[in-house]
Amino acid sequence: MSQFDAIVVGGGVNGLIAGTLLGRRGKNVCIIEKSNGFGGMASYSVDGGPTLAHSLYNLSPRALGDIGIDTQHPVLSGKPVSTVSLSEDGRHIVFKNDGVYWSDGTKHPESDAWSDLTRQLITYGDLLRQLAEAPPPGGQKAILSRGGLNEFLRLAKLGIGLKKLGKYEMRRFLQVVLSNVHDIVLDDLSEGPVAGMLAADAIWGTATGPRSPGTVFNLIYRLGHGGTITQPAGGMCALTDLMVEAAQKAGCLLMPDTEVSRILLDNDAVSGVETTDGRTIAAPNVLSSLAPKLTSRMTGPSAFDIETMRRVRNIRARGTTAKVNLRLKDSSALPSLSDELAHERLIYAPSVEYVEAAFNPAKYGQMSKALVIEAFKMQTADGASWLSTIVQYAPSDLEGGWTETAKEQLAEIAVETLSRALPGLGDQIAGKQVITPDKIESATGAPGGHWHHAEMSLDQLLTLRPTNGMSRYSMGPKGLFQCGAATHPGGDVMGLAGRNAALAALEAQP
Repeated sequence: MSQFDAIVVGGGVNGLIAGTLLGRRGKNVCIIEKSNGFGGMASYSVDGGPTLAHSLYNLSPRALGDIGIDTQHPVLSGKPVSTVSLSEDGRHIVFKNDGVYWSDGTKHPESDAWSDLTRQLITYGDLLRQLAEAPPPGGQKAILSRGGLNEFLRLAKLGIGLKKLGKYEMRRFLQVVLSNVHDIVLDDLSEGPVAGMLAADAIWGTATGPRSPGTVFNLIYRLGHGGTITQPAGGMCALTDLMVEAAQKAGCLLMPDTEVSRILLDNDAVSGVETTDGRTIAAPNVLSSLAPKLTSRMTGPSAFDIETMRRVRNIRARGTTAKVNLRLKDSSALPSLSDELAHERLIYAPSVEYVEAAFNPAKYGQMSKALVIEAFKMQTADGASWLSTIVQYAPSDLEGGWTETAKEQLAEIAVETLSRALPGLGDQIAGKQVITPDKIESATGAPGGHWHHAEMSLDQLLTLRPTNGMSRYSMGPKGLFQCGAATHPGGDVMGLAGRNAALAALEAQP
């Protein structure tokens, strides 16, 4: 029987960060992963195709620093990419840091309005980032804990930040943060692809539409680190390899191809885990990056009170996102796009109403005939050229299930949708990969294939994430912690859930 100070179950980004941070703080750590590689959704691929995640939106510099990775590392030196909103008339729209432009380089008439709105949302996001980089506010009990001074100072800093906004902006922040993105965006922008791009950015990976309450919060959260999108040099696998290297340097024992069957208890305290091949690994602390339902199932319902189990069962995690990878016949530029624009982030979301209409069928378990799509053109290690696409509103609970026919239909809809703006795209496709939500769930453990493991809705955020009473990472028995995307502040290859959970585990040490 092996003995460790802490065991991390699940070797995705959050699990790697949690384990590495503990290792760098002097703990003897074991990170267990059921697949043959680490990185979770960030590195998962099928038959050498593009990974599920194909870009970095808000990987936390603080989380990287805490595990000893320099943000200037060559892998992280990829240039920021612009967003291109694809248009059926060929007049694509390019979003850059300094404004919005037509694809021919001329300034878009809504450039100033877009810049003003996004600048305001980024300011609000900077405030919320302070909440993301620590456990959510815990009230008097947290302030009286060992880390109580830091808790008090953090809340004071947030209050000062709100005060500095000024009376008008503070009122505006409180009005906007809980609103739906449909109303807020169309207050400042006319209906069309500029507004549609922001609506799409508010709903990626969620079972919501632009009219759903709280979608502005999602958008602000994504803009919390400045709204910059990059692709790691060497791809997402190069990033996760860098994290694996950091874990090894911290002294962590990495155990791939190992599945945990049970979390062991002794007198209502964690004593270790048992693997499916019968091994027992002992530790007084277990940090699970799996969803709360899976974690509670491995621990056993008797370890929790009835109300906790009821809350865990009712956590909503309905995935609506699939991956459709299109292998191209050659590496030439995409139809109607210059070679430069073809290598930027491509979005198909022609209007806010289009995004809302695309969501409607998914509410009822039906496949949307008008998908919202994010795409990147990239090369894989074997030199193949791909259009890697994330398609929104492919429900995990599809009526009739994800049969081969349904998968082929989804791929056809994705190609037809993109072909409206990229005519002739179908003729350039040599092959297709379809990774549906149920496949994502079976491969990564993410419930419903949901990349946040729990819906990012108003009743599952901050002090209510993943559910009331579990927002500060500890879960039931002494020594059991959640460190995955279901916890505050969510997934999105951010890494902060793992970092915050590790710090909470350290604080709980006697």
